[in-house]
Amino acid sequence: PNSQIRITIETDLNTAASSIMLPRKAVSPLGKLCRSGVSAYAAAVLQKNKFSVEAHAKTESAKSTRKMNLFTAINDAMDIALAKDNEVIVFGEDVKFGGVFRCCIGLNEKYGDDRVFNTPLCEQGIIGFAIGAAAAGGRPIGEIQFADYIHPAFDQIVNEAAKYRYRSGNEFNAGGLTIRTPYGAVGHGGLYHSQSPEAFFCHSPGIKVVVPRSPAQAKGLLLSSIFSPDPVLFMEPKWLYRTAVEEVPVHDYRIPLEEAEIIREGTDVTVVGWGAQLRVLQKAADMAEKKQGVSCEIIDLRTLSPWDEDTVIKSVEKTGRCIVSHEAPLHGGFGAEVAATIQEKCFYHLQTPIQRICGCDTPFPLVFEKLYVPDHLKNFEAIVKAMDETA
Repeated sequence: PNSQIRITIETDLNTAASSIMLPRKAVSPLGKLCRSGVSAYAAAVLQKNKFSVEAHAKTESAKSTRKMNLFTAINDAMDIALAKDNEVIVFGEDVKFGGVFRCCIGLNEKYGDDRVFNTPLCEQGIIGFAIGAAAAGGRPIGEIQFADYIHPAFDQIVNEAAKYRYRSGNEFNAGGLTIRTPYGAVGHGGLYHSQSPEAFFCHSPGIKVVVPRSPAQAKGLLLSSIFSPDPVLFMEPKWLYRTAVEEVPVHDYRIPLEEAEIIREGTDVTVVGWGAQLRVLQKAADMAEKKQGVSCEIIDLRTLSPWDEDTVIKSVEKTGRCIVSHEAPLHGGFGAEVAATIQEKCFYHLQTPIQRICGCDTPFPLVFEKLYVPDHLKNFEAIVKAMDETA
């Protein structure tokens, strides 16, 4: 906040230049001059000499990164969105104070009560309000404090947000809507703070479901979700809020939705997952390579609905083997959809049965969490089994 940025004013022919120094806070996050004495000075120069103004800070920030964990990357994405578009608003339970996981920390102080505010403890009310705001042309970001408590808003999400465009013949839509919610195991959450309900919403056409695996992915995917023309359910792996740390670009960037990413190339087994499970799968793949000499190709779906079939199919056609892993229960989990599609479209390339390594078909237990979750050992055993059973 106390650092300075150099603004250089140059002629079109680059024959003359002058520089001034101003506080960083006088320049918006997008590098544009704000309404200040400096911008008035720059405007006068432009009018008189037809100069062009370039904020070098914008160019430099596009090249720079900063170490962030998952929740600070999400906070940074919302900060950028709020600064970029006045139609963006952020709200939810305790959001004004930063939220239970601190993802919204500092946003209320920066943008005020009209744009970052608390709501009553009423999930259906939060989403109902968000749908109305989106239908009126806004870009609401509604936070559900835990994915376990999203179910009271289920009707609003699948019967209103997802169908709003279709039912009106594209006359109206809720395309500016983003719903943020933390999901999954956290080590001590028990049955009401550990669930992974993504499959419920993947079954509903009209809403996108996005799950990031890391801070850099979270920022780029969240910005794409906020400015997407479709409503998006953005599910954040709360296990990684503080444990996942990496260098994240500080500027506004977007990661395309609906595109999976091959995060490790391999030749023997295709391993598919999303969110926090990618760390588990990478550990299992490392073990398989070290102990068995098995080369695993790891794919992060990133967007579950609609999911990138082509990337997975091409990989399975190459390896002939596939494992799908997620924290949610096995029965009816989204892994079943992936497995069914692979079976249908890659049947003649498969050398072993597709395996699903998932959570158990029970409520999420507290004391038995380590037995419940599909950890790296269970996935390692599946990799070994896939190689041993090769036709």
